[in-house]
Amino acid sequence: MFNTILYEIKDSVAWITLNRPEKLNSFNEAMHTELQEALQSAENDKNIRAIVLTGAGRAFSAGQDLSEVDNSTDYGGLLRSRYNPIIQKMSEIGKPIIAAVNGTAAGAGFSLALAADFRLVSEKASFLNAFVHIGLVPDSGNTYYLPRIVGHAKALELMVLGEKVSAAEAERLGLATKVITVEDWESDVSAFAGRLASMPTKAIGLMKEGVIRSWNSTLENVLEGEAHAQSLAGLSTDHQEGVQAFLEKRQPLFTGD
Repeated sequence: MFNTILYEIKDSVAWITLNRPEKLNSFNEAMHTELQEALQSAENDKNIRAIVLTGAGRAFSAGQDLSEVDNSTDYGGLLRSRYNPIIQKMSEIGKPIIAAVNGTAAGAGFSLALAADFRLVSEKASFLNAFVHIGLVPDSGNTYYLPRIVGHAKALELMVLGEKVSAAEAERLGLATKVITVEDWESDVSAFAGRLASMPTKAIGLMKEGVIRSWNSTLENVLEGEAHAQSLAGLSTDHQEGVQAFLEKRQPLFTGD
């Protein structure tokens, strides 16, 4: 089905693996197209309730494949046509997205991880805002997400100095949801994804939407947004199941509806 990514569905989780290990999963045109298609497919499939993005081999993604660009490349056009639609789609999908950062996440690979809702990080992984080393600026949502995660000063430091961030430092900065040992990598990522897939999907989607909207809203607008979202969540089957389970003193069995 795909040539540059792997797409697999397991237990209501869509696993999307960037699959150009010989190129450290750097992005070429085909990978952009296929990743957009995979995200769209995962969004449309009602049976999928969580998404995992990871990389094959020793890297998560090294960013743009520089062999595909030259002095005539319009980087703005490249971003508008390839990268930006992916980052925008990730923010719009009403399902939790996990970046399982198995190795190096550099440049736009770092940005891709930032755009996910959770970042599970292998103890051998690292992050690098590599743009400055080739005279470019962070892109693909990097200047949007990074300051909101680590704060203004630290974000600018990581962008300007372009120094590698270890898994342990990423956890300290709040970049990593969890750092996982190599031995426990597959089992822990699967368990975390399974946990999210068993939760009330519609409510999670409304949370994502509300948090993103709140960054540029007044308190009045946020309060109204919460009221609207709560009205929608209150009509869901999962809400009814949650209340019933509470009354019956048992664990709820959410379906995502």
